[in-house]
Amino acid sequence: MVPQASQAETRGELGFGAIRKVLVVDDSRLQRRILVASLKKWGFEVLEADNGEAALDLCLSDPPQLVLSDWVMPGMSGLEFCHAFRNLATEQYSYFILLTSKSEKQEVAKGLDAGADDFLIKPLEADELRARISAGARILDMQRELSEKNRLIETALNDLKLAHDAIDKDLMQARKIQDSLVPELTGQFGKSRVSLLLKPCGHIGGDLVGMFSPGVNRLGFYSIDVSGHGITSAMMTARLGGYLSSTHFDQNVAMERRFNKFYALLPPEEVAALLNARLIADTGVEEYFTMVYTIIDLRNGHLKMVQAGHPHPLLLRANGETELLGEGGLPIGLLPDVPFHQTETHMQPGDKLLLYSDGFTECRLKDGRLLDDDGLLAMATDCLTENSGSEFLDDMFWRLTQVMSPEHGLEDDVSAVFFEYNGP
Repeated sequence: MVPQASQAETRGELGFGAIRKVLVVDDSRLQRRILVASLKKWGFEVLEADNGEAALDLCLSDPPQLVLSDWVMPGMSGLEFCHAFRNLATEQYSYFILLTSKSEKQEVAKGLDAGADDFLIKPLEADELRARISAGARILDMQRELSEKNRLIETALNDLKLAHDAIDKDLMQARKIQDSLVPELTGQFGKSRVSLLLKPCGHIGGDLVGMFSPGVNRLGFYSIDVSGHGITSAMMTARLGGYLSSTHFDQNVAMERRFNKFYALLPPEEVAALLNARLIADTGVEEYFTMVYTIIDLRNGHLKMVQAGHPHPLLLRANGETELLGEGGLPIGLLPDVPFHQTETHMQPGDKLLLYSDGFTECRLKDGRLLDDDGLLAMATDCLTENSGSEFLDDMFWRLTQVMSPEHGLEDDVSAVFFEYNGP
């Protein structure tokens, strides 16, 4: 017998690739001898069987990479053996060649249906047999290469799934932390009320809304939209939530302790300047944010507001008149020493003020247009006829989801502050 190393070298030289073991199935002892002699000469390990049943038993314990089977045999025919062979639960694919004197197209079709890969017409020519085996080896090599690539892809996908699950878990926890920045969505201040809406377009978002009151009749509330989306923006909102804390007044940059007795609300333009200076001082921070920050004296409805690149607040008068407030202004964190201008007005009992992010006005509708200011005004007017407080904001958001483009969905975070002034 040829040594195993030499067999491998011979198979390699002849282009037989990964085919190492061959099963020959033929009821003719002479035909088997002829085939086996050639196969061993070419370096193959050869198994023999004189019928289909015996061949199946061999395949169960030691499956070959190549099967050469006669078509016409007593008992189980080569066609039946091929079909049974394909039904075996094996991990590897084996190349199957039927040896036959049949050349009719219908017979060839039956062989292909049974699972045969190729056919050889008797009597066999050694050169043709070698060429057919080489062709089968190329197919098996490609199949094994593809299987290996699929295995690597499956492993990579499993690794990605584990990473995605871990990230998803972290994002869900981050969402809980971000939700804690807005612990209450409704606040009652005397007769007046503030309602908040915060709907990120992903797990976490870059919008932030809030309110705080350092004492009776003094109230501040804000709407913020950090540039970008995702984790970086969410981290910035967490930072801003600390700067404008509703529980730790000593950390709130919008307040000032006076006479060591009480906290006073600083003018909105001064708050914007303080926040801008802090962001500019942090050289590693590239994000900026837009903001509307408003304070109001609930005794007389005197409202002061700063608008820093944020959409114009919508004032809804009790008499049905509407007005967009503010002078625009630059976002916070873009340029140093930017002047921020304060807007003042008076609210009357029954008046309402809506602060909102551009997730509303820049929402893409089903016809491709944006909702814009006119669409927002129409939506807010319709919602006011039936709702107030949190119900008003919930209805606004629901209507937005009904008119937005299903193809684009919610492309940006949506947030809003709804203030209802009802007098001292």
